Amino acid sequence: MISLRQLTLARAGRPLIVDASLQLHAGWKVGLVGANGSGKSSFFALLAGELHAEAGDANLPAAWRIARVAQETPALPTPALEFVLDGDAELRRVERELVEAEVAHDGERIGALHARYGEIDGYTAKARAAEVLHGLGFADADFQRPVADFSGGWRVRLNLACALSCRADLLLLDEPTNHLDLDAVLWLETWLKATPATLLLISHDRDFLDAVVGYTLSIEQQKLALTSGGYSDYERARAARLAVQQATFEAQQREIAHLQRFIDRFKAKATKARQAQSRVKALGRMEIVAAAHVDSPFHFAFAEPPSMPDPLLVIEKAAAGYGHRRILNDVTLTLRPGARIGLLGRNGAGKSTLVKLLAGALAMQNGERKEAKTLTIGYFAQHQLEQLRPDETPLQHLTRLEPNTPEQVLRDYLGGFDFGGELATRLVGPFSGGEKSRLALALLIRTRPNLLLLDEPTNHLDLEMREALTFALQDFDGGVVLVSHDRHLLRTCADELWLVADGGIAPFDGDLDDYAAWLAEQRVKAKAPDPEAVAQKAERKQARAEQAAARQALLSERRRWQREIDRLDRQLTTWNAEKDELDSRLANPAYYAPDADRAALENLLKRQAALAADIEAAEEAWLAAHAALDACDIPD
Repeated sequence: MISLRQLTLARAGRPLIVDASLQLHAGWKVGLVGANGSGKSSFFALLAGELHAEAGDANLPAAWRIARVAQETPALPTPALEFVLDGDAELRRVERELVEAEVAHDGERIGALHARYGEIDGYTAKARAAEVLHGLGFADADFQRPVADFSGGWRVRLNLACALSCRADLLLLDEPTNHLDLDAVLWLETWLKATPATLLLISHDRDFLDAVVGYTLSIEQQKLALTSGGYSDYERARAARLAVQQATFEAQQREIAHLQRFIDRFKAKATKARQAQSRVKALGRMEIVAAAHVDSPFHFAFAEPPSMPDPLLVIEKAAAGYGHRRILNDVTLTLRPGARIGLLGRNGAGKSTLVKLLAGALAMQNGERKEAKTLTIGYFAQHQLEQLRPDETPLQHLTRLEPNTPEQVLRDYLGGFDFGGELATRLVGPFSGGEKSRLALALLIRTRPNLLLLDEPTNHLDLEMREALTFALQDFDGGVVLVSHDRHLLRTCADELWLVADGGIAPFDGDLDDYAAWLAEQRVKAKAPDPEAVAQKAERKQARAEQAAARQALLSERRRWQREIDRLDRQLTTWNAEKDELDSRLANPAYYAPDADRAALENLLKRQAALAADIEAAEEAWLAAHAALDACDIPD
């Protein structure tokens, strides 16, 4: 259990949480929400032991293993699968100690370590790590690729895989769905619901929070508040609380006005002075209720495009890919004003390739492209963030687009994206991922496009900005093609869903829940053995069995000949020793004297001749046995 008692947490001298007391029980799955800068990541750092409280206590069980997703991954030569397994420190420690114990021939230690290895499920660790990697979108061929080969987004997935695979008691996940596609988000959702670990989750994906967490912990106005249920339950409870707060505020303001009128009217009259003074004291003791404040810092809309041709873009029988590798074939698509298309498809199916094709960022390998003369494309993808100039400010970026527009107009526009005041003149280089995404969107929207192509536009955006983008897209009159792992954005902004699969695109007959079911079916099919593969496996198994039988027969034959050679060796050793002794005796001249025992001499000579014959025959048999043994060589 996590226990907070009168906790006060600050960072750089600024209070984030003040006088918080609550308990989070083992096995709970808790969503942590709050505005940017409210202290969510600092609270994680406190639980991980990286920060200390200003006052009060935060207690966790001492034996708990805590897992967090590393922020950076160096360019390591380590294979991806081994990198994920390295995240389980105890597993690797037991493996190292087992090697040391085996070298030392310490049988007792080896037995104890094998027992512990079984307790921590070490024998299935690779299978579990492979399952996590598959779920996060890695293919079997990726398992042995060095970490250094992967891009930044895929390294983030590797870090997430490490955290999920290390058997943690407390899992601290800060925006785990960033850099994931919808397939991986749905898999992660299922995995987190099943894990027995205590989970604290920061996410700006409301559908993800609703599906995973059973409690919501909010940081508002330096206070921690725990609400039962997911993010939608928290929003309803918060709205009700704010409504009560606003009603209480308005009632108090009426009471204050009434008291103040009495004081102003009668404080100068001697007969009423005591009553007026009493009301002054009551007013001074009153605890002022703040007005409810729910305004979002984001206010923007798409300006009406200069023109709205119909159709905007027509693609006919197009093919696209990279080099000799073709990804899409026979793509035919007409985009009209008002179209709201959400693209679905498994990782690597070609969703981003299709968006690039539509944007003209990827040349068609064949087919035909027809653009309206006044087509203006607003294309957003993560690489757009890299095109921002780090040594310029948001205001300078916007001024370059519209050099003749008054500065105050540009500042007002940037304010709608929360770049108000001095933020408009700060250098972009040190901006967070969320701030860069907001700026890229602001610049794109300012171009007044009539066709929007958005590839994961909500990465790094917080809930308020996502909601503002949702409302703006709903009011946009042009065409929209959207790739997103944010199901709330897809549900509210996409009128039709298209599936990218098997090198083509087609309308998807169903909603996002149907797509989740389709994905589950695809995973089952992927795991189900192919009949031809099963037959080939059976043939290989039969061949291996036949090879094993032949090997066993050869081994048996070798053992038989080896036993014969060993028998002959023993026999020859005995016979040669006896013959050597006879030869030595018969070399004595006394045996040949006139008075020697002739019968004894004849017996010795006969025995010598018999031994010589036996030895010669045994040696012939020994050579034949060795030849037979050599003929029984077992192939590698």
